[in-house]
Amino acid sequence: MDSKITIKPVSRRLRVVFNGEIIAESDRALVMLERGHNNVFYFPRADVRMEFLKSTDHSTHCPYKGDASYWNIEADGETAGNAVWGYKNPFEEVSEIKGYVSFYPDRVEMLEGV
Repeated sequence: MDSKITIKPVSRRLRVVFNGEIIAESDRALVMLERGHNNVFYFPRADVRMEFLKSTDHSTHCPYKGDASYWNIEADGETAGNAVWGYKNPFEEVSEIKGYVSFYPDRVEMLEGV
């Protein structure tokens, strides 16, 4: 496999907010650097308020990472559809993201260094 992905720890605290609710906050996030794509932050599920996430039937396949599962975010009567994804069984080359989820930055507010 062509090694086009690099995963590194994030050196600052990150927070995800949706509709006024803190959905995730972590100083253990990872950043995925993938050629041809914007950087993507992954949060450990332990640092995500999973009670705001509702699993959906949507899924996608990435030839470099595997099959992604998706969640809606639901907070205070508002929903962001399929705004969160994660790889339950990522390929070995990106095994660091197992147990992590990511958020579409255009559907949530992402705060850095909080």
